[in-house]
Amino acid sequence: MDATAPVDYQSLRFDYHRHPDQDAVPPARHPVVVVGAGPVGLALAIDLAQQQVPVVLLDNDCTLSTGSRAICFAKRTLEVFDRLGCGERMVAKGVSWNVGKVFFRDEQIYRFDLLPEPGHERPAFINLQQYYVEGYLAERAAELPLVDLRWNNKVVGIDNGAAGVLLEIETPEGSYRLAADYVAACDGSRSNLRQLLGQEAKGRVFRDRFLIADISMDADRPPPGRPQTGERPLGGHEVPSVGAEALTERRFWFDPPFHPNQSVLLHKQADGMWRVDFQLGWDADPVEERRHERIIPRVRALLDSIGLERVQFSIGWASVYTFACQRMERFRHGRVLFAGDSAHGVSPFGARGANSGVQDADNLAWKLAAVVKREAPDALLDSYGSEREYAADENIRNSTRATDFITPKSPVSRLFRDAVLELSKTQPFARALVNSGRLSVPTTLHGSPLNTADVDAFEGKMVPGSPADDAPIVRADGSTGWLLRALPGRFTALVFGEDETAERSLAAIAAADRPLQVVRVAACGEGELAAQRYDAQPGTVYLLRPDQHVCARWRAPGPQALRDAFDRALAKGARSRA
Repeated sequence: MDATAPVDYQSLRFDYHRHPDQDAVPPARHPVVVVGAGPVGLALAIDLAQQQVPVVLLDNDCTLSTGSRAICFAKRTLEVFDRLGCGERMVAKGVSWNVGKVFFRDEQIYRFDLLPEPGHERPAFINLQQYYVEGYLAERAAELPLVDLRWNNKVVGIDNGAAGVLLEIETPEGSYRLAADYVAACDGSRSNLRQLLGQEAKGRVFRDRFLIADISMDADRPPPGRPQTGERPLGGHEVPSVGAEALTERRFWFDPPFHPNQSVLLHKQADGMWRVDFQLGWDADPVEERRHERIIPRVRALLDSIGLERVQFSIGWASVYTFACQRMERFRHGRVLFAGDSAHGVSPFGARGANSGVQDADNLAWKLAAVVKREAPDALLDSYGSEREYAADENIRNSTRATDFITPKSPVSRLFRDAVLELSKTQPFARALVNSGRLSVPTTLHGSPLNTADVDAFEGKMVPGSPADDAPIVRADGSTGWLLRALPGRFTALVFGEDETAERSLAAIAAADRPLQVVRVAACGEGELAAQRYDAQPGTVYLLRPDQHVCARWRAPGPQALRDAFDRALAKGARSRA
């Protein structure tokens, strides 16, 4: 693909090519095979290749996703994409936002800011259609010689043995077999690999239906004669912000006049397109509700309510969906590891699906690389299962609570919800109870077997297991930049300060004799913000994993403490449960 030419990612078709492996006898064997070239599988393949692990990526189709689908990509996911080499492109194309507004009936009851503090490179979220995310990742994968991406290669059989995995693959030119040391199943909510292994995802299916519609508008300004944004006509409410810039806000309505007794969510996407979700109720006919004749009046009423009475629009992709919160019991099955929607699913409120899937890949890639390169025992992969199962439970818990609040299923639940919404207009305590979707944040891996417990006193949230916070930094050589950009994608010792205490910490790191990269932050100037977020003093050291999670920290570590923490983070000495 020519990245400089305009690309219609929705109509893009990738060519099938016959591979020499299709004629190999016995079957060719590869260290890692990833199944599914969606955002999760592509991110995993790119990450492995950047760590010098060759990977075969199989997809049963030759296209990218259709319609907007997953659109909200969180700050942590953007930081992962930065490390994969395509974050800047995602942010430039997407619509950045930090602010959300919540409405009850015809009134705004409050607003929230998901990134209220300065000193972060990335916004809280961008809205970007999934086909762009997949397209940019596919183009990045094509730049990496160690990614062997094979379109129209469908896995139809699997033998998950103790010594390796044997796949049966169907192509337009017939079937062939392929062997792998490890297989990552990233093939979506209807995972074929999950079915082939006789596994299932269990949980709760919600008896409700929602309409998703992508709409394009011909203008984004108030019609002539309407008061401008921010004006307050005599006897009236402040005119809602209606321009393209203002509509970057996330807007959620409970029981609005234009769609009574239901909820509505509005997001702006790239290319002047908007995504709107209408709650329909369980009795809605999913076929009938997808008809444009049914969608147009709903959208017209919404636009009229926010001051876009004369704006014309067109309907693009639309879908009606029912959702569930569920997961597999275990994400690791011998040499097959499940990630993304193949392992777990949540309702769309909170944007936890694609974001948690990319974070699965972020967790799995460095562990697979370490095991394949014999830098760590197979037991390290057990921690992928335990850590990401813990994260899935957290996401399911938050998603379930949001869905129960948004779609109450009894008169008592509805009465409670509406009372909370009414109180939230004036009472700050009630706003904490409003749940229009607790938006995706990365999981702090409390209790991970890879963590080393604190022996020194620290304040703040950068506990072992937490994802590293970004901050502007001044490095010891005087250069400036962003902390997460400075991390090399390997085990890193983050050292604060420039005095003798910091020098002693550096000497301890050298004496530990472990393959650690060192990033030194001067605790002055812009570096003060990093020091505050990490509660750092001169000489403080944080040990960071390749996926930028904290695994240990000290005020002044000794060589043996560093060795022990490093070895624990690689599960050395642990026995595999697979």
